[in-house]
Amino acid sequence: MASYLQIENISKSYGPKVLFEHIDFNINEGDKVALIAPNGTGKTSLLRILAGKDKSDSGGKILFLKDIRIAFLEQEYDFDPEKSIFRQIMDASADWTSHLDEEHVWEYERRVGQLLTQFGLTDGGKLMKDLSGGEVKRVALTQMLASEADFYIMDEPTNHLDIDAIEFLEQHLKHARCTLFMVTHDRYFLDRVCNTVMELDRGSVYIYRGDYMNFLEKRQERIDNYNAETDKVRNVLRRELEWMHASPCARTGKAKYRKQAFWELKERAEDTYVSKQVDMSDIQSKGTYLGNKVINCRDVSFWWEGKCYLSHFSYNFQRYERIGIVGRNATGKTTFLNLVTGKWNPSLGGQMSGTVELGESLKIGYYHQSGMQFDPDQTVLETVNDTHLLGRFLFTHDMLNNKVGRLSGGERRRLYLLTILLQQPNLLILDEPTNDLDIVTLDILEEYLLEFKGSLIIVSHDRHFLDRLADHLLVFCGDGVVKDFIGNYTEYRTFIKDYEARQKTSLKSDKAVPVQPARKPEAKRKLTWKEQQELKSLDEELPRLEAEKADLEARLSSGTLSPSELQESSTRYGELQAIIDEKEIRWLELSEI
Repeated sequence: MASYLQIENISKSYGPKVLFEHIDFNINEGDKVALIAPNGTGKTSLLRILAGKDKSDSGGKILFLKDIRIAFLEQEYDFDPEKSIFRQIMDASADWTSHLDEEHVWEYERRVGQLLTQFGLTDGGKLMKDLSGGEVKRVALTQMLASEADFYIMDEPTNHLDIDAIEFLEQHLKHARCTLFMVTHDRYFLDRVCNTVMELDRGSVYIYRGDYMNFLEKRQERIDNYNAETDKVRNVLRRELEWMHASPCARTGKAKYRKQAFWELKERAEDTYVSKQVDMSDIQSKGTYLGNKVINCRDVSFWWEGKCYLSHFSYNFQRYERIGIVGRNATGKTTFLNLVTGKWNPSLGGQMSGTVELGESLKIGYYHQSGMQFDPDQTVLETVNDTHLLGRFLFTHDMLNNKVGRLSGGERRRLYLLTILLQQPNLLILDEPTNDLDIVTLDILEEYLLEFKGSLIIVSHDRHFLDRLADHLLVFCGDGVVKDFIGNYTEYRTFIKDYEARQKTSLKSDKAVPVQPARKPEAKRKLTWKEQQELKSLDEELPRLEAEKADLEARLSSGTLSPSELQESSTRYGELQAIIDEKEIRWLELSEI
C-alpha cells in the first residue's frame, strides 16, 4: 500500500501547556484511523495542522502523496446563512469544481443531490439560516462526501446527527474506497468504520491495529509494561544511591557523567504511569428521595407554526425508569423535554393542550443540549468552588484559574456535567450528553449512571450509550407520533429490520402467483346508481373536509385560542384526519370500479 501521509517532528503548545511534542506517524492508503485522547489534549489541533489550517510549533514535515485529493470536515461548518443549501455547497466547492469540465460538474451536482436526499434534506432551496444544527452538519458531510476525495480528515463527524444519518454515514464510509483520519466519540461508529486506533497520550502517539476493544487491551499492556520497567529502574536507582552516598573521599572522584545519569534515573523512577480518568465516586449516585409520582402526561399535544410536534401523548413516567428518546432531527425531542418539565410557557410561542403533572418530591437535573451559559471571564474555580471534585473531573491544579472561555468544548461540557450532578437530582434528563465528551469520560459517565438511584431520561444519538443505559424507548416518528418500545436501541433496530424483511417477503409471495391458463377477460363491472351517488357525494365532501382541516391548522398555530378552544380544536383535528383517511380510501375503491 502506498504511503498517503507521513508526519515528522510535529509539535503544538498553548502557553505552558504542551499538547504534543516531536511526534511522527504514517498513514497508508486504505487506513481508516480513529484518533482517541481526552478532551483538551490536542486532537482538533492535530487535525487542523494536517489540513493546513494551523502550523506546527517545531516546523517538521507533513507529506501527502502527490496528487491525492483531501477533504476536511471541521466541527463547525462555515456557511453563508442567506444562501440555499445547494448554492452553499456549490459555492464552497468552487475552487475544486472550477477545474472540472461541464460533464464532471454535472456529475458532481448529481452526487450532491443524491447525498442530500439520502441525508433527508429533500429541499435544496431551503436557506442555511433556517437549518438546525444537525441539518447543517449533513450539508457539510454532503459537500465532503460528494467530492469523492482520496483522503478524508474528519473532526467529530457524528456530532448533532440523528441515528438514521449516522447509520447512513457509517455504511457509506465503511464501503468507500478512501483513506480516513478522524476524531470520534461514537464507539459503534468507530468499530464499524475504522481498522486502526491512534492514541494521543502524554504528548506522544501510539498505533493499535484493530477495533476499540483491542485498543483497550493493548493500551493496558503498554501501561503495565511501562510500570514494570519503572520498577526495574527503581532497583537500579537503589544501587546508584549507595554509590552517591559513599565516603567523601570516594565522592571527589565521581565522574560527572555518572552524577548526571543518576538524576535522570531518579526522574524516570518517579514516573509511574497513572491513567487520568474522571472519578465520580465522591458524587452520590443515590440522588434525593423520589416519590411514586414522577411526571404524568395526559393527552398532551403541541403545535408550532402549523406543525404538530406532539399529538395526544399520554404516559406516566415511573420511579427508577430509564427511558431513551430517539428519532430524526426536528421531530420534537427537545421540545418534548421542555413540555414535560414545565420549561415551556405560552410566551415562547406555539400552542399546547392536555395536562402535565410533576411529582411533589421531583428534583430535576436537566443537562441541556445547548450547554450551560458560562461567564467566559469566570475561572474554573469560581464556577465550581470545590478543588477536590474538580480534580476528580480532570481539572488539574494549574487549570483552576483558567478562564472558562479558554476551555475546549469538551472541557466546558465536563464542567457543565459536574454542575448538574452536584445538584443530586432524582430525575436526571440528559439531552445529547455525548456531544463533545471524549470516550474515557463517556465510559465513566455510563458507570455512574448505571448506579444512579433515580429516574433517567436520555435523548441521544449514541447507540452504545443508549444500549447500556436505556431499557425502554420513546420513538419520535414525526408529525406528533410517538411510539413506545420496550427494549434497548439494538433490540429496536432488530425489530424494525425483521419487520421490514417480513414485509418484503410478503410482497414477493404476493407477486409469485402461479401462472394460470389464459381466460377470457371479464367485463368491467359498472357502478350501481347508489355507488354513483356515493362517489359524487365524496367528490363534494372531501374538499370541504380538507378546507376545514386547513382552517383548524391555521387556528392551532395562531396563538389566539384559549385553553378550552385549543383542546376542542386539537381533538377535532384528530377526528377530522381519521374521517378524511376513511373517505379517501372509499373514494379510491369506487374510482377503480
